[in-house]
Amino acid sequence: MGKIISVFNQKGGVGKTTTVVNLSAALSKKKQKILVVDLDPQANTTSAIFEDKEKNIYDLLINDEVLFYPTRNKNIDIIPSSNELAGAEIELSTRDNWQYLLKNILDQIKENYDYIIIDAPPSLGVLSMIALTSSDSIIIPVQSEYYALEGVGQLMNTITMVKDNFNPNLKIEGVLLCMYDARTKLSSNVKKEVVEFFGDLVYQTDIPRNIRLAEAPSFGMDIFEYDKFSRGARAYSKLAKEFLSRNR
Repeated sequence: MGKIISVFNQKGGVGKTTTVVNLSAALSKKKQKILVVDLDPQANTTSAIFEDKEKNIYDLLINDEVLFYPTRNKNIDIIPSSNELAGAEIELSTRDNWQYLLKNILDQIKENYDYIIIDAPPSLGVLSMIALTSSDSIIIPVQSEYYALEGVGQLMNTITMVKDNFNPNLKIEGVLLCMYDARTKLSSNVKKEVVEFFGDLVYQTDIPRNIRLAEAPSFGMDIFEYDKFSRGARAYSKLAKEFLSRNR
């Protein structure tokens, strides 16, 4: 059965969506069947790998519809998002057992995938709670800048609360340093600080600050489609290898 993983940090701009798109693509190149679930109302993951459809994850959560679409990558399917999801949190929170709405759907289809990767929104609201309740584990992307661990205490409290009340088996899959520049003392200091906090949970692979990674979404491409020889592509390929090694 497919392992369900949320990529989550309540801080924005840390490389969350970039990681969802490009880790999924890297895993697909290693013959893994992936379902991407875009639970972020900004829908940036959707726009990067998929042409919009009339129905999206709003219909899934509100109407309990099982829906997913193939992408141009034969090993990746998607449950797309749209900005109408932004207004759904109040509506969702009034439903019975709202925390399990996504989990109940994914449990019906996860045997068709090796991994289900959820792009959780950068917040600690209803949608993030739904994502974490649905997940087996979490990848936490951390930006290699000052205050990298700012808000991590609150994030860990949220994870503990979800474990205590809805999902006792939830684990941290790994912590990923993004926008890393090995030439700077700042990045080295941030990495040391993150390793001191999370220990062996930190991936050995770092994602570099790379203009090709930033450019690829504007062309509706993952990094391997846009520039497979770039440093960003090499880094996500290496991350996929480390990720699979940890999951053997």
